[in-house]
Amino acid sequence: EVQLQAYGGGLVQPGGSLRLSCAASGFPFSKWPMSWLRQAPGKGPEWLSAIDSTGEHSTYAASVKGRFTISRDNDAKLVYLQMESLKPEDTAVYFCGRALNPYTYGGEAAGGYNSWGQGTQVTVSS
Repeated sequence: EVQLQAYGGGLVQPGGSLRLSCAASGFPFSKWPMSWLRQAPGKGPEWLSAIDSTGEHSTYAASVKGRFTISRDNDAKLVYLQMESLKPEDTAVYFCGRALNPYTYGGEAAGGYNSWGQGTQVTVSS
């Protein structure tokens, strides 16, 4: 069974930092492009970042570029999102996503990835 468990969220002040992690299981992690998505209450999912299977190429949404960094550890089957200079508008539930197939990058939209689990809540507030 494919599992993607995101964790590491919490309360943080504006301008602060936070590192999210996603533990993958149930599939050959090192062959799959991965991503981070988020969803605020009452809104659709928003694509944030993606990384190819080797970790050599990554892309970012304009809203987080320069502040967030995606990385992965294929041996540990983990993908990370380092979040810096957090803003109140970053408040959302954050999910780890897997590309729809192992042969393509996945693109730069939420529809290019599937997510599992409940995600992890990030709240940015004074």
